[in-house]
Amino acid sequence: MRNPLYAAYEARLAKSLSPQAIPRHVGVMLDGNRRWARERGADTAHGHQAGADNIANLLQWCDEVGVEVVTLWLLSTDNLNRPAQELEPLLGIIENAVADLAAARRWRLNPVGALDLLPQQTAERLKESADLTRDVAGMFVNVAVGYGGRREIADAVRSLLQEHAGKGTSLEELAEVIDVEHIAEHLYTRGQPDPDLVIRTSGEQRLGGFLLWQSAQSEFYFCEAYWPDFRRVDFLRALRAYGERNRRFGA
Repeated sequence: MRNPLYAAYEARLAKSLSPQAIPRHVGVMLDGNRRWARERGADTAHGHQAGADNIANLLQWCDEVGVEVVTLWLLSTDNLNRPAQELEPLLGIIENAVADLAAARRWRLNPVGALDLLPQQTAERLKESADLTRDVAGMFVNVAVGYGGRREIADAVRSLLQEHAGKGTSLEELAEVIDVEHIAEHLYTRGQPDPDLVIRTSGEQRLGGFLLWQSAQSEFYFCEAYWPDFRRVDFLRALRAYGERNRRFGA
């Protein structure tokens, strides 16, 4: 049973949020699963599963306050180099977690990342989950698996060059007109608003390559809690901190 004082504090915190200060797009780095498991004497897979079990809660909280887009970083390109005995169970957990989100049909899922680097089964299951929610009108959820910010920018430039090569544009002609908007049109998140708020759990205070291009003017919030322990009150505190900031967008 929840502590009534804690529940009252959480309710007061939620009520204090201004609807005009809710971020449209929230990026979340779900960090700390392995350390959470280690501190409990459990294996790594247990920590990853505990983290996966908390994802739907986060999406519910985002829904409640009116967030339009959420990007979840579930697996980096660097993580693909982990030992097979850790990576294979993790991929299975991610596949099942995304499939469960799709089955709920509450949110529109969009896999982002270098899917060609993933095992074929993982890539196919992610695409199947996305297809299942293609007609869902709910919140848009980017599922970043096999994602790295540098890789995304390289892929965007490669896609841009291939597009113009198909049109017969010379390199000299392209160099004359290329700008940041041209590259942005080829990012994994093209057509979406850039993240207003990026949250990282586990106490780490670095981006690690998450949404490098898109987060140029984002606000950042670093939470001490490991991802499996991340609560609604932690999310509300992040929103409160975001609402209290004066966003100048580089001005």
